[in-house]
Amino acid sequence: MSAPPYAFGVIPARGGSKGLPGKNLRKLGALSLLGQAIASARESALLTRFIVSTDSEEIAAEAERQGLPVPFLRPAELATDRAGMLGVLQHAVRWLEASAGVKPDVIVTLQPTSPFRRGAEIDATIRKVAETGADSAQTLSEASYHPYFMKTLDGDRTLALFPEGHTYVRRQDAPPVYQPSGAVYVTRYETLMRHGHILGEDNRGLVMDFEASVNIDTEWDFLLAELLLREGRAALPPGRS
Repeated sequence: MSAPPYAFGVIPARGGSKGLPGKNLRKLGALSLLGQAIASARESALLTRFIVSTDSEEIAAEAERQGLPVPFLRPAELATDRAGMLGVLQHAVRWLEASAGVKPDVIVTLQPTSPFRRGAEIDATIRKVAETGADSAQTLSEASYHPYFMKTLDGDRTLALFPEGHTYVRRQDAPPVYQPSGAVYVTRYETLMRHGHILGEDNRGLVMDFEASVNIDTEWDFLLAELLLREGRAALPPGRS
């Protein structure tokens, strides 16, 4: 039986947010969104090591309150709202290689904006890459509205986004489509560091339910998450709700 991969988890938590200011420190249930991300990483049986990557002293302090020391603050060029996730992940991997002499097999991205993610979903996504030999894997949820029925506009004239969509009268008859849930991304080292991609050519999907897929970018998203938690619809482990 082959050894499990070295799975390096990165929790990216930038200080600035235009959609929902201070969102990574907003409390949902018993923990902040950052705390929920750290707790989900601790639930994983397959993460070898995980860190928080941030540019914010305040977020670093919150991580340390949760028992996770922050080994560095991001450089200024990775701290703007225009900085892409690719550079943030590559920076974290280079830090691991330089500080610990370790080249991880897979890099696992765990965004704090997915508070209902659990360790089991992290592990299932890691296994998806390890067992299939794929370049990457990501969590998905069923699309909230089918793209076959979507329109673009030419002035005020509607144009079908997919001309073949008219062949489906009912949503139930159209083939299922999925959107990224944002909860877990798993990327092989070569895909990230050599090819410069988070999702590789051979990318696999793991479908999550609606509640687990809630992704917080706006105040409305946060209110929805609070409602799901209050109504007992979010299956969080003890200590997180």
